This record gives sequence, C-alpha cells and structure tokens, in this order.
Amino acid sequence: MDADGSVSDESGRRRRVHGMLKLYYGLNEEGKTPEQPQSLDPCDINGPHFDPELYLNKLRRECSLSELMDHETCMVKQIRSLDSDMQTLVYENYNKFISATDTIRKMKNDFKKMEDEMDCLSANMAAITDFSASISGTLQDQHAQITKLSGVHTLLRKLQFLFELPARLNKCLELQAYAQAVSSHRRARCVLQQYSHLPSFKGIQDDCNTIMEKLAQELRQKFRDGGTSAKDLSECVELLLQLDEPAEELCDKFLSHAGSRLELDLQGLEAEIKPYPPTPALKDAATRRSSSSTAVGSPSDNNSPKTISLPSPTPNTDILEFIDRGCNEFVSSLCLVITSYQELFINHAQTGELASKNIPQMANGKLQAFVDDLAARYFLLVERRIQEEKGVGDNSLLVRALDRFHRRLQAVAKLLPGSAVPTRGTEIVVRAATERVKQYLSALQSFYMDSLTDVRQALATPRLSVAGGGTHLGGPAAGRDAPSSLPELLSSLSASILNQIKSVLASVHLFTAKDITFSNKPYFKGEFCSQGVRENLVVNFIRFVCQSSRQFCESAGDKGGSTPPALLLLLSRLCLDFETSTISYILTLTDEQFLVQHQNPITPVTTLCGEAREAAQKLLNHYVKVQGLIISQMLRKSVETRDWVNTIEPRNVRAVMKRVVEDTTSIDVQVGLLYEEGVRKAHSSDSSKRTFSVYSSSRQQPRYAASYTPSAPMDTNLLSNIHKLFSERIDIFSSVEFNKVSVMTGIIKISLKTFLECVRLRTFGRYGLQQIQVDCHYLQMYLWRFVSDENLVHFLLDEIVGSSAHRCLDPSPMEQSVIEVICERG
Repeated sequence: MDADGSVSDESGRRRRVHGMLKLYYGLNEEGKTPEQPQSLDPCDINGPHFDPELYLNKLRRECSLSELMDHETCMVKQIRSLDSDMQTLVYENYNKFISATDTIRKMKNDFKKMEDEMDCLSANMAAITDFSASISGTLQDQHAQITKLSGVHTLLRKLQFLFELPARLNKCLELQAYAQAVSSHRRARCVLQQYSHLPSFKGIQDDCNTIMEKLAQELRQKFRDGGTSAKDLSECVELLLQLDEPAEELCDKFLSHAGSRLELDLQGLEAEIKPYPPTPALKDAATRRSSSSTAVGSPSDNNSPKTISLPSPTPNTDILEFIDRGCNEFVSSLCLVITSYQELFINHAQTGELASKNIPQMANGKLQAFVDDLAARYFLLVERRIQEEKGVGDNSLLVRALDRFHRRLQAVAKLLPGSAVPTRGTEIVVRAATERVKQYLSALQSFYMDSLTDVRQALATPRLSVAGGGTHLGGPAAGRDAPSSLPELLSSLSASILNQIKSVLASVHLFTAKDITFSNKPYFKGEFCSQGVRENLVVNFIRFVCQSSRQFCESAGDKGGSTPPALLLLLSRLCLDFETSTISYILTLTDEQFLVQHQNPITPVTTLCGEAREAAQKLLNHYVKVQGLIISQMLRKSVETRDWVNTIEPRNVRAVMKRVVEDTTSIDVQVGLLYEEGVRKAHSSDSSKRTFSVYSSSRQQPRYAASYTPSAPMDTNLLSNIHKLFSERIDIFSSVEFNKVSVMTGIIKISLKTFLECVRLRTFGRYGLQQIQVDCHYLQMYLWRFVSDENLVHFLLDEIVGSSAHRCLDPSPMEQSVIEVICERG
C-alpha cells in the first residue's frame, strides 16, 4: 500500500509540475501554443509587449505599501517554484538521455553479432548449391536412360492389361464383382476408344462392350428387384451411373424404392394414434403421394379436437414413446436415405466424368421435393399425437418428447441445408408450447370461476361462522376445514389463486430448462417467455380476473339474477389486493423465473394495476349502490304503503326504522371485516348525546313554524331556498374510497335520498308529520356514527322533515322532548 501510494503521489506531483509549465508557456494539452489573439497591454506580465517600468508605476499608483510587499512575496514564491520545477525536469530528462545512450550502445553490439552469423549462413548456402549442381551434372546421363526404360515397361504392362481385359471382365461377372469389373473397364475405355481403328484393339473393345452390357442388365434387374440392402442398392446406383445410365431415371427409381420403406414407418406411426375416419390414401401413398397428403390433412383432422375431452382417452403409447419411435425409425431412415442419395447423385456427380452433366442440381431438386413430402405427412402425424395431450398435469413427457423431436430434426438440417423441414419442425414445437400455455390459461380461468362458485355457496350457507360449513375453493365441502368468515374466504381465495399460478408457472418452466435444446434458441425463448408466458398466460389471467369481476356489476335485469353484496365486497377487496401487491409479485416472479426481456412490447405493471384498481372501484361502487337500494326499497315501501294523512298519533318508532339501523350496523360490520376504518371529520361535542336532534327549536322551529301561518308562505320558501344555496352539494352516487367510512357514507346517502324523494311525493296529516319527526330523530341517533361527516346526515334528515312539513295539511310539529322520550323508549 505504501509503494502504490508513493507512486501515485509522485505521478500526481509530476502532472502538477507539467501543468504549471504549460500554463507558464501558454501551451495546450497537445503541447502546442493555442491560437489566441496577442495581448497588447504593456502591463500584462504574460504578454509579448510587457513593459516593466509601466507595470511598476501602475503598481505604485494603485497599491499600498503592504499590498506591494505582498505582491513581491507572491512573485518571489512563484519564481522559486518555477525554478525548482525546471531543475527537476532537467534532472529527469538527463537520466532519460543516459538510459537511451546505453540502450543504443547495446543494440549496436547485438546487431554486429547478428551480421557475422548471417554472413556465415550465406557462405554455407552457396557451398551447398555448388555441391548439388555438381551431383546433378554427374547423374544426368543415367537418369535419362532409366526414364526411357521405365516408360517402355509401363507401356508393356498396359498392353498386357488390355489383352487380358475380356477374360478379367468375364471372371468378375461370374464372381459378381461388379465394382471391380466397372473399374477395370473404365481404366481401359479411353485407350480402346483411341486405338479402335486397329483390328486387335477393335476386337478387344467389342468383347468388352458385350460383357459390360450384360453386366448393366444384371445391375438393372438387381435394382428393380428392390430386395437388396441399402449398401447394395447404393453400389448398384453408383455402378450404373459410371456405365452412363440416365441419372434422372436412377434418381426416381432410388427415391421410389426408399419411399416404399419409409411409407411402412409412417403407417406404423399412424396405427399408434387415436383412429380417425378411414383414410385409404395411406395404403397406396407410394403411387398417389399427393392425395395421401391431402387425406391426412382432411376435415376429419379439424373435427378431431372437438371429440377429445379433458382428460383425453389414453392412447396406446405415451407421447415420448411415440416421438422416440418416429425418430428412431422414420427420421433415422430418412437421414440414411438423404446421406446415400447425396453421396450417389450429388457428391460423386461433382467429380470425374459426371461433373459436366449437371446432375447435382437436378438430383437436389428431386430430393428436396421427396423429403418435404414425407416430412409433411410425418409432421401431421406428430401434430395429431400432440393434440391428444390435453391434460394440464405433468409436462415432463411432452417437453422431453418435443426436445427429442427437435434434436433429431437438426440432423436433417445438417444433411439438407436448404430444406424447410427443420423450420416446420420448429414451428410445431412453438405451436405445441403455445397451445400448452392456452390450456393452462383455460385451466386457470376454470379454476377461478369454480372458486367463485364455491365462495358463493359458502356465502349462501346460513350461519356460516357458527355452523362451520362451506367448501374449499378447490374441492368439495370439507366441514371444519372450510373458511368461516369474509376475511378467511378472501385469504383462502387469494392463496389458492396464487398457489395455482405458481404451480402453472412451475409446469410451464419445464419448457425453458437448460437441458432442453429448443429452449435456448432465440426464435423460441424470447417470444415464448415474454409473449407466451408473461402476456398470454399471466397477464391475460390477471385481466380475466378483473374482467370477470367487473361483470358482476351488471344489473339484475341484464343477467336475470342478482349478485350477493358480500361477493361484490369480497371481489373488490381481492382486486384491490391485486393492485397493491399481488400483480407486482406475480409479474416479478414470472420475470425472474423466465428471464423476460423487457425490450419486447409487454404490458407494464402499472397498466395492470390500474385495471385492477378500476375493477375494485367499480365493484365497491356497485356494492354501495346495491346495499343502498336494498335499504331504499324498505324505506320506499314503508312510505308508499302508509296513509300519512289519516295516521294515528305516533307513540313509538316504526319497525322499519329499527330494521334500517340494524341492517346498516350489519353492513358496517361486514365492510369492516375487509376494509380499514377511514378518516372521519371531527364530531361536535354533543354528537354522542341521544337527546340531541337536528330538529331542535333553535334550528327548525324558526324555519317552518312561520310557514304554517298563511300570512307569509313565500317568505318561508325563500328562506328555505336561500338556506339550500349555502349548503354543501351532496353527490349521491359518487365514487367511494377504499375504507369503511366512505362505503357507509355512500350507502346512507342513497338510503336517505330515497327516503327524501318518497316523502316529497306524499301528502301528510298532522300525525304523519310527527311520525316522520320521530323516525328521523331515531335515524339521527344512530346513523351519524357511520358516516364521515355527521353534517351530511343532519342535512338530509333536515330536508326530509322540511319536505314533510311543506307537504303537511296541518303542520303541527311535536315537541322535541316528546320525540326524545319516544325514541329513547323505542
């Protein structure tokens, strides 16, 4: 640490010294003087026109003695610093010059030694050259004689081979050594053709042609029989090509023979698949291959998925065994055919005498069409077998089967680079994975709807918490293990959804395992992880939860039935929990497990959270509306079914008002199980007193007492309207906040507003008005506890009593003390 620190300090000091010198000489970072306009000021100490006398005179005029002394001290320090730095630089450069001189001296010594060695090497090479020339000159005569004798010997051997050729060919024909016969004939064919004008050579040529024609007929018969092995067949084709047999005809015969063998493999694979309607084209596919391809893809193929239910009937073999058999039999045989064909008609045809016949292009086109046709039929069988895998259980067999299928097709890609077979096989793998994701999404959606059905059944169970009844969210009734309250139902529903998503992600994650070949391919992994799993599975399921929850907000008239209010409340809390934590957790888990690349167009978390919050808000608003309308219905019937003109003098609170208070209290408890309390405005000091009334003489008597006298009706109405102008406007059906106080405020606003509108449509007698007074006072005693602002309840109840008074034929209000006694007794 000390050495490193000293080195860094030293380098820092040198940089400062160089910087000061550059600043002194006016140089930039490249060591050049920047092009700046020269200063003409004679007092500029760094300028070219500096005048010491003027500079000193200026300092004497402008500076005091102490400033002059300070300026002198500063300049002395700068001069000393520059001198010291200059001396340091000189010492450093001196050491470098000494080191450079030593290096140059050493290089001179090394180069002197190297020059001596090169001179010695040059002398040795010259001696070797002279010696080699001497040897070549001595052996020149003997080398010419040996070459002449060797040529004569070679010619004699060729003549002997030609005279013995017919006998040799007959012997090879008897022993069925066809390759040796063709090879021997090819060696002599050019010579015999060149000297065919000589009688002796003409006879040899005729005998050889007769023998080779007989050999060619035997090879054609052997090729037509088709009972030979692949090796013998390849040898036959190669020999026939060497005998100038038409290449196109041989290609067709070779592919036809290979196609009949591969057809048996395809029929064996189709026998293992769940039978479709009969497709006789497979029986004669060797002669009508195009029609067989159409038959395999016939409309029966489109109708088959409709007949397969979950779970599908168990086939004869599982998917892995089916793919293994296809790869080991059909794909392996196809690769062998491709290899043999290319070796015969493409590779060999590019060398020797066949190179000028343009065989490879023709042969390659026929091979491409042959492979594409058979591979298309094989792929249809594979897709039919994959479609039978409809269960959403273990994915391991399917993934391993697709991996093995993908691996073996890579061999075809290497053997036949221009073929579309690997691409189509990859498309099958991608479609299978995508279809699997769709199946899991459908299973998740079904699970969620089944869970909601179980929740509705649990909510419909009477005395849920006492009886301990209910059902599991994922199974049949479980008695004591079932959730018994709204929080438990919510927790159980959330946990089951989350566990189900985790289970599905774990199953789908098998498609991206490291040992799976196609999982690391860019055409699969990026698209599958981002669009397949994240968007099409997780995001679509989250949106399905929000959308299906919002559908419960439709009115009863639209769907023919009503949704339990408790279910609306529970779903609103579920969507709110999704917005606050669940969505972020699920998507983070998905991104971490599948390494989702965010450069792809994906749905942001904020968008999904916004949709979940919107659904939660809509559900909660609908819950408030439904509960408010339930209470409003009771109040409406209680007003409309009563004769308010001929009613008797009130002695107690009506039962419907007690029912309203009880139901409101029950709703308050229900909402409090899932939502926090919320914020209330400060209550007045007498809010909790049961004797307090919004209809006290201090507020209400002056309001409508004068209106009962016929002398000033207009004045009273004017005062009432002025009072409404300065009152705060009440929005009855506004959106509520996610807390208990806001929900209860919304329900009570709807209820009291309905009560007010019903009162405005009725006519009251004296005792009818007094009954409204008693009922409203009773409601005020309890309802103010549930709302965020007690003045809201005061205002609406004021309006109800005021409207009753205006609609009263004999407005004689009841004394406040009597009202309080009746309410306390009630």
